[in-house]
Amino acid sequence: MKKDFISIHDLTLYEFHEIMDLAAAIKKDPDKFHKALKHRVLAMIFQKPSLRTRMTFEVGMLELGGSAIYLSPADSQVGTRETLYDIGKNLERWVDGIMIRTFAHQNILDLAASVRIPVINGLSDLLHPCQAMADFFTLKEKKGGLSGIKLAWVGDGNNVCHSLLFAAAKAGCQMAVATPRGYEPRPEIVQQAKEDGQKSGFSVTLTDDPRLAAENADAVYTDVWASMGQEAEKETRARIFAPYQVNASLMALAKEDALFMHCLPAHRGDEVTDEVIDSPRSVVFDQAENRLHLQKAIMVLLMGKKEKHG
Repeated sequence: MKKDFISIHDLTLYEFHEIMDLAAAIKKDPDKFHKALKHRVLAMIFQKPSLRTRMTFEVGMLELGGSAIYLSPADSQVGTRETLYDIGKNLERWVDGIMIRTFAHQNILDLAASVRIPVINGLSDLLHPCQAMADFFTLKEKKGGLSGIKLAWVGDGNNVCHSLLFAAAKAGCQMAVATPRGYEPRPEIVQQAKEDGQKSGFSVTLTDDPRLAAENADAVYTDVWASMGQEAEKETRARIFAPYQVNASLMALAKEDALFMHCLPAHRGDEVTDEVIDSPRSVVFDQAENRLHLQKAIMVLLMGKKEKHG
């Protein structure tokens, strides 16, 4: 059976830690893996623009001995020129895996159901699992472990927040989520995370008070207030989210050695001040770097142990 990487919720506890451990091995000795995906080809479908996702998947494939082919929105024209089903049925004849970065999460589920090769979720409006896995890999590096740490999320209960909840549940972390009312993470995601974390020591607190979330946190995480596709709401969101800015006074409530985290791109002066994102506490560029190592691990596990199909 082929495996996909669509949601951290789908991973077993073993698989979650297997990805982390392999990412650490690849980061420590990348040359050891320089032929791990020799002759493998990854197709990358982009319906949303990207810097980190495109670079880390493309560089990752090159460093593993394979190659990646970028398909822009104009190339694929999903739903207008051709159905995602037909695109997938074509691609599986030529390549060994597909990464897709899209809007509707259903697109990823439909694509995965239609092809025989692995599908990787590079981002959807519901989830951003590669980002969250890289973030927890970063936390593990910086804190020496994951169990019992407190991660504060401040801002919109969006796709990154959803995937971090799933990762925290696997890792056995505490997570405090502070959002304005009406912008909470989806209840079904919170419930699934609680079920995932029943035996790990996971706990989650939902609040509309950013100060409560940040109090005694090991890391404080935020994201843009208006994501791609929400540009029309930008001014409204700016007013609603203004009290949720991560600044020096909010960080002062966290532990002295608390990290600042952001998935980037950041809108400096909105969700975070320059003083915080440029401080020694900030690990935002470590997170960005670790996207490379973490995604290399995912690709090796999905695409590296199979004979290339004819």
